[in-house]
Amino acid sequence: MATPNYGYEKRQRELAKKKKKEEKLKAKAAGRPHQDDGDAPAQGNDGAPQDPGATPAGNDSAAD
Repeated sequence: MATPNYGYEKRQRELAKKKKKEEKLKAKAAGRPHQDDGDAPAQGNDGAPQDPGATPAGNDSAAD
């Protein structure tokens, strides 16, 4: 009977963790709009331009 290759199994777990972490970072970056040079107007999630002076919904810190 063949012996288990623990090194291979460990490497596969490490690769899976790395892949999951990269996917998580990509998803996080995709959810957050990038700050450009100011050439294009900022857009919300629905693609409509946002008012630069408006505060995001649910942000009560500006009212204090």
